[in-house]
Amino acid sequence: MRFLLFAVGSLAMTAILSCPERAAADSPAPAKPETQAKVKRIGFGLSEITLPPQAAKRLDIQTSEVVEQAGLKTAPFAAIIYDLDGDAWVYTEPRSLTFVREQVVVESVSTDVAYLKEGPPSGTKVVTVGAQELHGTEVGVNGE
Repeated sequence: MRFLLFAVGSLAMTAILSCPERAAADSPAPAKPETQAKVKRIGFGLSEITLPPQAAKRLDIQTSEVVEQAGLKTAPFAAIIYDLDGDAWVYTEPRSLTFVREQVVVESVSTDVAYLKEGPPSGTKVVTVGAQELHGTEVGVNGE
């Protein structure tokens, strides 16, 4: 490793000219395999995301069920996410620690309940905490 010492005013500055053992300042730390999600494409624009237990715990993933009330399916409003086109989605949990995004049509919202015109059947588990992180995992984050 080589250093260059230069003075600016009364401050001495040290610059590292070459340091191959250091990561670039703008590069993220590599993911740890025991916390890395597995993303499997299952259809046009949709993926199945499988999280290791440690990742689900770190993200504090929480779920609730779709229920039927007065002839309408309902889900916690916290489960609804919107994409850039304004379409509404939920992340379902068909198997433990496996999540799939499913489109919904929201008829109305009352306090913290979304009344669904279309969506998963009653009894389906939907993610209420951590859905945004799942969406970022599925579609990527700008710049990655």
